[in-house]
Amino acid sequence: MKRILLPTIALLFSISNQAQEIASALNYNTSEVTADPLDTIKNKKGQILREVTVTGNKPQKPVSVSRAGIKPMDLPQSVQVIDNEIITQQQAIRLSEVIKNANGVYVGSARGGAQESFWSRGYDMSANNMFKNGFRYNAGSIPEVSGLERVEFLKGGSALLFGNVAPGGIMNLVTKTPKFTRGGEINMQIGSYDYYKPSVDFYGPLNKYIAYRFNGSYENAKSFRDYVKNERIYFNPSFLFNISEKTNITVQGDYLNADWTPDFGTGIIGETILDMPRNIYFGALWSTGNTKSSSASILFNHDFNKNWKLAFNSSYQSYRRTQKSTAQLNTVATNGDWKRGLTQADAAENIFGDQLSLQGTFNTGKIKHQIFTGVDYEYSLAPSYTFAFYASPTSSTVITTESTAINLFNYDYGTQSTVAPFSKATQLGTTNTQRFGAYAQDLISINEYIKVLGGIRWSWQEAEVDTKVLSTGITTTSAKTLNRAYSPKGGIVIQPNRDMSIFASYSNSFTPNTGTTVDLKTLAPSIIDQYEVGIKKDFWRGILSTNVTLYQINNNNLAQTAQFLADGVTQNVNANLKELVGATKGKGIEIDITAKPAEGLNIMAGYSFNETKISKSSGTHGSLIVGDILTRTPRHTANLSFFYKLPSGKLKGLSFGAIANYMGDRTGGWNNDYQWALNTDTPEPNDYKVTIRNRDFPIEGYATVDASVGYEWKKFSILCKLSNITNELNYTVHENYSTNPIAPRQIMTSLKYKF
Repeated sequence: MKRILLPTIALLFSISNQAQEIASALNYNTSEVTADPLDTIKNKKGQILREVTVTGNKPQKPVSVSRAGIKPMDLPQSVQVIDNEIITQQQAIRLSEVIKNANGVYVGSARGGAQESFWSRGYDMSANNMFKNGFRYNAGSIPEVSGLERVEFLKGGSALLFGNVAPGGIMNLVTKTPKFTRGGEINMQIGSYDYYKPSVDFYGPLNKYIAYRFNGSYENAKSFRDYVKNERIYFNPSFLFNISEKTNITVQGDYLNADWTPDFGTGIIGETILDMPRNIYFGALWSTGNTKSSSASILFNHDFNKNWKLAFNSSYQSYRRTQKSTAQLNTVATNGDWKRGLTQADAAENIFGDQLSLQGTFNTGKIKHQIFTGVDYEYSLAPSYTFAFYASPTSSTVITTESTAINLFNYDYGTQSTVAPFSKATQLGTTNTQRFGAYAQDLISINEYIKVLGGIRWSWQEAEVDTKVLSTGITTTSAKTLNRAYSPKGGIVIQPNRDMSIFASYSNSFTPNTGTTVDLKTLAPSIIDQYEVGIKKDFWRGILSTNVTLYQINNNNLAQTAQFLADGVTQNVNANLKELVGATKGKGIEIDITAKPAEGLNIMAGYSFNETKISKSSGTHGSLIVGDILTRTPRHTANLSFFYKLPSGKLKGLSFGAIANYMGDRTGGWNNDYQWALNTDTPEPNDYKVTIRNRDFPIEGYATVDASVGYEWKKFSILCKLSNITNELNYTVHENYSTNPIAPRQIMTSLKYKF
C-alpha cells in the first residue's frame, strides 16, 4: 500500500491535542451533536453498552452515508436504510434482492453475469455512486451480502460530500463491525438448482479494550440457465480498538473470490427479444470468468468533547476481473444465425483513498450551527489488457469468431466445442485517475422550527492513459484530462413539530465528458442541477411514517456533436468533436411508507415515478433526439412488503411475510440519434440530409412476488422462501446485449443456530 498508516495516526494524535485546545478556547454555548453511526459504540472502562439497531428502511438516527451526523428529519433529502434484519428475513443472496426494498432504485442490467448495474432517478449508479464503508469501490463485481450490516441510500444530489457522482443518489454498503457483546451464528442456506451456502459470524471482546468480528461464507450453485454456475468464497475480519474514552480505531478488511460463467442471455432480432426457453445458454461451453476483490481500511475517530469530533479514514481496494468467452448476442440474423464473436478481458483497479473531516456544533447567540468540513483524496490505477485470438498457439492467423456458427432456433449442445481458442495479450492500457476535494457544510438551526443547510465543495480530477504495445514495448501517454468544478448545495427545513419536516433544496453535480472541442481542447464537465421538495411525517409516535419527495434534474449543457468545424462553416460529422449544447430534463415523485401497527409486524411500501427526456439537441450527426426518454429508465416502479413474527402465545416464534415488486415499461438499446449523409440529389458543398437512426426497443413491465415462512425455537431457526411465485418471465437488458432473463420460481431454505 502507498499509505503509511501508523505515522499518520501518530500525527493525528498530535493534531487532535492542538485542535482540542482551539475547540475549548471557542467557549461557545454548545449542545451535543449526534454521533455518526459508522463509529462503533465504545466500551468505556470495560462497561458493556446496550446495542442500538436501526430497523426497516426508516432511519431514526443519523446514517453514515450522510457523513455529517445529521438526523434524517433535519436533512433536506430522502434517506432509506435496509438493515440486516430485513436482509435476513428476505434471505437475500444478491444486492439486487436487497434493493427490492428500496423505492425508486432498480437493476438496470446483469452485464453478462459479471455484475449488477443499479439505477436511480434516471441515472446509472454503477460508475461512481457505489460506496463501501464510505469509500468508492469498483462496481464491476457482485458484492457479498452475507457480510453486510446494512445498505444505505441517500437520494438526490450528493456531490458536496462525494465529488464526481451522478445526481440519482448514493448507495453505501456498510459491512459488519465488532461488538463488545459476545455472540454469533452458523447458517446454512439450501435452494433450487443445487444452491448451497454455509456461513459463519462470530464476534465479541478480546479484552475490555479490543473487540473482534469475523464473518465468512462459501457459495456453490448451479443455475436455471444450462451450464451456468457460481462458486464464491468470502471472509471479513475486523477489530475495534478503544484507545481511550475519546478515541477509537476500527480496522477491517474483506476478500471475495468468485468463479462464474459469462452469460449474455438470449438474442434480439430487430426490436424483438426472442421467445426462447428460459434455461437455454448460447455461450460457448468453455466460457470462464473470475473476479477477485479485496479491501482494507482503518477508521480513526477522536472526540475532543461532546461537541467536536475529528475523523480520519484510509482505505485500499483491489479489484480484478478475468473473462474468456464468446461475445454478446448483438448481431443475430433474422433467421436466427449467429456467428459467435470471441472476447477476453483482464481488467483491474487499485483504489487508494483518504478522508479527513471535522464535525462540531456551536452557538452564535441563539442560533445553533452544526458544521462538517474536510478534505478527501483518491488515487486509482486501472490496468486493462487487449487480446487477440489465434487458430492455434503456433498460428499467426487472427480469428474473431468461433469456428462454427449456431442457429438460435435449432441449437444443440452436443455439437459444441469444449476447447477454448488460443489467445494472447497484445496491448496494456493503464488509466491513472486522481481526485481531490475540499468541502464545508453548515446546518443552521435558526430556531426549533426552521433550519437551513448550506455548503460548497471544490473538486479537482485528473486522468491520463498509458498505452503499451506488448510486442514492441513502446508506451504512449495520452493528454491529461483535467476537470475542476464547484458543487454548491442549499436547503431549508421547516418543522412545525417534532414529527414533521417540510424541506426544499438545490444542489448540483458534475459529469466529466469525453471527446474534445472543435479546437481540440479538453471538453469542460457537464453541470447537472437538481431541485427537490418534500415532506416527512410520523404518525402516532412513529407507528406510521411517510416520506413524499418531488424532484427535477436538469443537465443544461449535455455534450453533443459539434455542428461545425473550427472554421465555423464546414459541417462536422466527427462524433468526437463536441460542444455543450444539449440538455436532459428529469422529473419525478417518490412516496415511501413504513408502519409498525403491532408488535412484531413491519410493513414497507413505496412508489416512484420518473420521466427523464432529451430536452435539447444540436441536431447534428450523432446527437440525440428531442423528446426521447432515456433508455433503461422505467416511468413507474413500486414495492410492498410485510413481515410478521408472533411475539407471544402458543405459536410464538412463527413468522411469515411477503414482498412484491413492480418495474414498469422501459426501453433497451441506446437512445436514437441523428445521422447525416451527403445529399446526392443536390451535391453542393456542406449540403447534408438528416435521417434518424432507431437504436432502442421496448421492454414490457412486470411484477414479482416472494413469500416466506419460518419458525424460531430457542437458538435454532428455520426460514423458507418461495420467490417469483407467479413464475414471471422478463429481462434485464444492458444496451442492446446481455438480455438476461430474471430467475424463475425458486425455493430457498435457511437453517440457523445462534450462540
